[in-house]
Amino acid sequence: MSLTVFANSRVPESAQTGVHEQLPALLERHRATLYRRPVAEYSRRAFAASLSRVEEVGPGCPLILDSGCGVGESSVHLARRFPGHYVIGVDQSAVRLARGRRSASRWPDNLDLVRADLVDYWRLLDTAGLRLDRHYLLYPNPWPKRAHLVRRWHGHPVFPTLVALGGVLECRSNWAVYVAELCLAVCSISGRECRCEDYVPLEPMSPFERKYLASGHPLFRMVVDLGSRRFAGRAVVAGREAS
Repeated sequence: MSLTVFANSRVPESAQTGVHEQLPALLERHRATLYRRPVAEYSRRAFAASLSRVEEVGPGCPLILDSGCGVGESSVHLARRFPGHYVIGVDQSAVRLARGRRSASRWPDNLDLVRADLVDYWRLLDTAGLRLDRHYLLYPNPWPKRAHLVRRWHGHPVFPTLVALGGVLECRSNWAVYVAELCLAVCSISGRECRCEDYVPLEPMSPFERKYLASGHPLFRMVVDLGSRRFAGRAVVAGREAS
């Protein structure tokens, strides 16, 4: 599965050149406040259906979440790379997901694409007591304007829930500030240290990654192990089952 892209992308432009000075206070506020926005009914139905498919196709498999999967190319890549895992790609756009399904020559059995609001889906996973083995945030919208801090995932009230889902969290971006802020936010919420690093993938995982490489963008990533996982009814901590 590989969609055509063009080398005409621009690096995010921003007056912000470092970590936003308001981020620590924002994180502290979100840590202390329960996010109460009602879950959309379509997200609730999509979550229930995806959970049923996990129980039917991959009971007991460690879970990988590809958040904001777009056309699902990265999800297909992950499903093939981790055949013993069950991969769930989540995106809000039915058009992008349908386009991805049409483009795939072969659909891995351990893959599901779900149309849902990520904010809802993360909270539903958490409420169900499910924990991830791996979690990918591949080129999220950077919202580079200074005033848009609260629109970045680490500036959103749902961020503590994202961290609580656990597993190995990996984020890639073509804006170093975004990754640096995410590292600060992860450390603030979880106590886990991580850092922004330069990154050149051996094989592009998504159309965005392919486009940014073709456009000559520098790429950045962070990888952090957030710890405890839960697989289909059993908790796993530090590589062993918890009683």
